[in-house]
Amino acid sequence: MLSDFPAHQGLKASELFLQADRLEPCLLVIFGAAGDLTRRKLMPALYNLVREKALDDRFAVIGYSRSKKSDDDYRQLLLQAVQRHSRSQPIDETVWHEFSQRIAYVEGDFEDPEGYHKLRDALEKYEQQIGSEGNRLFYFATPPSAATIILHRLDEAGLLGKQGDRVPWTRVIMEKPYGRDLESAIELNRVVGEVLQEDQVYRIDHYLGKETVQNILVARLGNTIFEPLWNRKYIDHVQITAAESIGVEGRGRFYDNTGVLRDMVQSHLLQVLSLCAMEPPVSFAADDIRDKRVEVLRGLRSLQNREVFKHVVFGQYRGYRDEENVDPKSRTPTYAAIKCYIDNWRWQGVPFFLRVGKHLSHRMTEVSVFFRPVPLCLFGRDDVCQDLEPNVLTIRIQPDAGMALKISSKKPGDDLEVSSVEMDFNYSETYEHPIKDAYERLLLDAVKGDATLFARRDEVEFAWRFVAPILQSWQAESKKQPRFYAEGSEGPEEANDLMDRYSRQWREIKQ
Repeated sequence: MLSDFPAHQGLKASELFLQADRLEPCLLVIFGAAGDLTRRKLMPALYNLVREKALDDRFAVIGYSRSKKSDDDYRQLLLQAVQRHSRSQPIDETVWHEFSQRIAYVEGDFEDPEGYHKLRDALEKYEQQIGSEGNRLFYFATPPSAATIILHRLDEAGLLGKQGDRVPWTRVIMEKPYGRDLESAIELNRVVGEVLQEDQVYRIDHYLGKETVQNILVARLGNTIFEPLWNRKYIDHVQITAAESIGVEGRGRFYDNTGVLRDMVQSHLLQVLSLCAMEPPVSFAADDIRDKRVEVLRGLRSLQNREVFKHVVFGQYRGYRDEENVDPKSRTPTYAAIKCYIDNWRWQGVPFFLRVGKHLSHRMTEVSVFFRPVPLCLFGRDDVCQDLEPNVLTIRIQPDAGMALKISSKKPGDDLEVSSVEMDFNYSETYEHPIKDAYERLLLDAVKGDATLFARRDEVEFAWRFVAPILQSWQAESKKQPRFYAEGSEGPEEANDLMDRYSRQWREIKQ
């Protein structure tokens, strides 16, 4: 059980000032309490927030899962996870001890109503004990298939209410993927809408929690040198790459039923694309920004039937079929390269190239904006003009967060020679404070009720309207095989052919 926690005893004046800026108290209930996501991401993020005094002292955690554990067993499991995965090392034993006294465990099956009765009793007990004022945040760190039954059982137990953001509040965080296709996403949204108001639902995409993803808008809208050029007149094309150097890492069964389009394109890549391409919002309020993201997704040109295989390359790394729990004849793509267009005034005719894959040469996620070449080379000699490369703005999301702008410069010397140079900004070199993990930012936002970096139901559905026809075309052509590529390469050669057809080249995947 949760230990008694005196919220205000012995606080110094400076600590009281910090506490005034902290978020509201609440109880966080994690479904999938001992799962991979909880151990690798959620608990290390929560520990870091507690260590930095970002959460109210009346914040507590209840884990819910069907395995038998005592509170102490659960705390020990989470301690091991924090020791292994937290960005803050070594672990502060005093901070962990105090935090762990606000962690409890409830045993229960997702489908068993009795478990939710036990959870309700635990919530009422601990809310009185720590004074969390009835605010509740439910986190579904579970397979998507479990979301519907958990929502129904919570509602039946009286643990949900359509009170929105009124005090006390109840909010739900849901992990991707949101359904397997458009129909299931619409059905999931319907179920959610029956028991919750939209402002209670936080559909998480951890890419939106990354500092450099958020910096896309600041770079555009906070600098007059970029936004006036951010259109079809000055931009030739945009490349968005999300490369992973690892394979499925023991998640063969999940991945073989998901694939790269559901796992990455429908969520992460389209969210990044929407931030790159959206119109300036009237304010930075959550729905003003999300309205503009939705406009981009609505404008994505749909790919149908034969168009899919003209504009999309499906790949699979060579050792994938040998992975545990993977069908030895699997056609599941682990790589995709997509050429797409946004049919609106700003972007008409500008291709966006999306590239994502597993077991590539390096881990790298970036956005590269290629500007149009100069209209006329004035330097006379053909060899000089041939060396003149277009300007490229690259926003590095991971692992080396930062930005670089490639420009042309004269080489020192008597002869006129031109070379490309980069002006580079690196987060870790510029700012002393370490970058927060994406889950730290998103958990904080959910507690304070800021939905800016979370997907709205219409965003999810419009993303599926683009991805679903691609999936359907691939599944319908059962005789087609993915293009195989070697582990540690930059993907299948056919992805380069896709670029060659439009006289363009992929940026090298490198760290």
